[in-house]
Amino acid sequence: MGHSLRIALGEQTIVGDADYVPDNAVKSAARVLQILELFDVLRREALVSEVTELLDFPQSSTSVLLRSMVTMGYMHYNRETRAYSPTTKVALLGNWVNSPLVGNGVLVQLMYRLNQRTGQAIILAARNQTVAEYIHVVQATSAARLFVVKGARRSLIASSAGLAFISSLSDPDIKRIAVRINAEAKSPEEIVSLQWLMGRVQEVRRDGYCMTNSLVTPGGGMLSMKLPKTDGGEAFVIGIGAVNEVLLARKEEFVDIMREEIAAYSAGNVEAKDTASKP
Repeated sequence: MGHSLRIALGEQTIVGDADYVPDNAVKSAARVLQILELFDVLRREALVSEVTELLDFPQSSTSVLLRSMVTMGYMHYNRETRAYSPTTKVALLGNWVNSPLVGNGVLVQLMYRLNQRTGQAIILAARNQTVAEYIHVVQATSAARLFVVKGARRSLIASSAGLAFISSLSDPDIKRIAVRINAEAKSPEEIVSLQWLMGRVQEVRRDGYCMTNSLVTPGGGMLSMKLPKTDGGEAFVIGIGAVNEVLLARKEEFVDIMREEIAAYSAGNVEAKDTASKP
């Protein structure tokens, strides 16, 4: 998906992809969600052939799925261009979930403030079993930038967001996660040394953030911090994605900005809860 997506988006550097599907997922259901995630990345209408190429789906089944989504009201078909695009019905799905945080809430406001102050890509990650998943992205506005794909998944033991997540766990829990991930590695290059991992975890605990360079994406890096848990107990990590040169040159500035904005987010979140609880 990476090379084709770079062409489709006109971007030089693409970070991540959204075409991973767990082996135990129902194929047809997974493909519908992948189609919606692809349109969220493209943010324009697309032909069946383009969807087929970008997701590596069979064209016949892709056509059937898209037509079914039109019938259900989740996709619009443009007869003039013969292209598809999501409808407003898609945008309203899940609008009730964590509405004080997402949508135009304090969490998204935090992401946009970080984006405006740094000019870099801002990612929001949630933990999904053994991976950190980028559930929302505000793309960079600077000339030299990384385009980060929403829905990209990163190992908990070999990524900036992942290390930020596990840094608050106990050492035995971290080692158990590492053993599981290493056991599922598809190649020797994916296996992470426990000694290296625990050393990085200690650095994150000491510094309060995790910065990696070219760990996953050559030439690109991420600076991540964990956010306070929500009322529902959900944990998120927020990160700044940038080319290595920018991240290294502005590291201290970015750390200060993130700490300042996260503190303001935490205070604003508390105020919002207090206001909501008053009769």
